[in-house]
Amino acid sequence: MAREARRITLTTAERDRLNKIANARLAPQGLAFRARLILRCAQPDKPTNLQVAEELSCDPDTVARWRNRFARQRLQGLRDCPRSGRPRAFSP
Repeated sequence: MAREARRITLTTAERDRLNKIANARLAPQGLAFRARLILRCAQPDKPTNLQVAEELSCDPDTVARWRNRFARQRLQGLRDCPRSGRPRAFSP
């Protein structure tokens, strides 16, 4: 039997911040996608990872990863972690 996905409950401030990120024109698209994903996971119908993945056209493991990371670290968890390895030679 599959485990139940973590329940995400947002505060009003978190919901407002996620909406602002998801709808921002200049936000990095990865961050905007993660904001939309968390907003969908927090809806009252308690969607499964598979339902969210189908709606957002991504893998269920991606939904599970970001749902769990948000549950542990909240808004800070949606940012990209620093990458290991040699720094870039040229600026983006």
